[in-house]
Amino acid sequence: MNSGLNNLSITSAAKKLAAKEISAVDIARACLTEIEKRNPSLNAYLEVFDDVEAQAKAADARRAQGEKNTLLGIPMAMKDNILIEGRKVSAASKILQGYTASYDATVVRKLKEAGGIFLGRTNLDEFAMGGSTENSAFSVTKNPHDERRVAGGSSGGSAAALSAGMALGAFGTDTGGSVREPSSFCGLVGLKPTYGGVSRFGVIALGSSLDQVGPFARSVADVEILFNTLRGQDPLDSTSIDLGAYPQKKLTKKLGVPRKLFEKGVDADVLESFNASLKKLEGQGYTLVDVEIPGAALALAVYYIIMPAEASTNLARYDGVRWGVRHEGKTLFEDYAKTRGEGFGPEVRRRIMLGTYVLSSGYYDAYYGKATEARAQLSREVGAALEKCDAIISPTAPCPATKIGEKSDPLSMYLMDIFTVTANLTGNPAISIPGNPVSREGKELPVGVHLTAAHGNESTLFAIGRDLEAK
Repeated sequence: MNSGLNNLSITSAAKKLAAKEISAVDIARACLTEIEKRNPSLNAYLEVFDDVEAQAKAADARRAQGEKNTLLGIPMAMKDNILIEGRKVSAASKILQGYTASYDATVVRKLKEAGGIFLGRTNLDEFAMGGSTENSAFSVTKNPHDERRVAGGSSGGSAAALSAGMALGAFGTDTGGSVREPSSFCGLVGLKPTYGGVSRFGVIALGSSLDQVGPFARSVADVEILFNTLRGQDPLDSTSIDLGAYPQKKLTKKLGVPRKLFEKGVDADVLESFNASLKKLEGQGYTLVDVEIPGAALALAVYYIIMPAEASTNLARYDGVRWGVRHEGKTLFEDYAKTRGEGFGPEVRRRIMLGTYVLSSGYYDAYYGKATEARAQLSREVGAALEKCDAIISPTAPCPATKIGEKSDPLSMYLMDIFTVTANLTGNPAISIPGNPVSREGKELPVGVHLTAAHGNESTLFAIGRDLEAK
């Protein structure tokens, strides 16, 4: 009876639950069986919770009493930088080892109210700094499509868990593409909502003006369900907004293609896959419009000034005094230096140093000030481009999942974010939808198609995404 239940879409599972064909306990057990089988190799989950079946029984009881929420009894994976009360949370860093969350993140509270089941916490790049989950203090997460390759990052654990059938839905955070890039690598749909559309309360911060919680799912319909559960203004997050305040655009079936952005640096077969997706959409009545976003060429440089600056500020609180690991020295300064030097991994230290540098006296105007000006210009250019079309379309990443250890040079890793960082800098909603896979060494590897829409117009992304999914 449990065969294949762990690979159901949320929509299909909800229908079967409503018809009493299956129970939440059945689905939970199917996921736990798959976790037991595949997680030791994939390393997607850092911890599987010990009360999953109890949560499922409680969900079945709620349904028996007449509750009908779509997510009631759906098992999900949660990135290990989103707080769940009473559970450990580490952001995949040694510096937070042993820390237990004392409250729920707003997104967790909403999911609990909806009846979702939490299977466990998933691996990530330490403090979400990275694009491959190779920077985790607890080892790399492998790609279910080819275990020699990365799952993407920083939300690679959530993507791998869902892709491998170890959950029916999953959640990550997206600062520069950290939901969309692993979605591309693992063959999933991944959404970065409009900035402020989903509360960040209870989410361990990386870059506060860039971070956004986003869902992973197997279909656009499932992502829409998860997003509608999470969205909304939150009094506990002053940056959160009511997305209804943004004007809703009518779908004109026009897509903006910034061809100059991917003239160079994109693998030939990835470009071929992308062009096939464009032809498919044209066959469904879409018109392609050439758009130019000159500032996008600088987006990566702007991002890698603003994000480390915000990260260095946010991570200043991890000092070994209030929580987490503490290494004592002979002086207070040595306490800080030892704790942070031994508690943080090399990528986190690199970004803290870079961020501190660009914010320091004498360099602030030259770097951070210029980056914020370029960011504002980029926002204007994206806004102007979106006046000509419903969404801007591009590949999600310039290549499929890379081999573990292949991108050991930090700069080559940073270049993987070339198509995704713009939406974080401008605050626009963006989504990755699976395109035609490409072949590497006898394996079929997923690649994604990336769509960016006007602020508050997630519905546009879902409409185009459904057309992309259509057989």
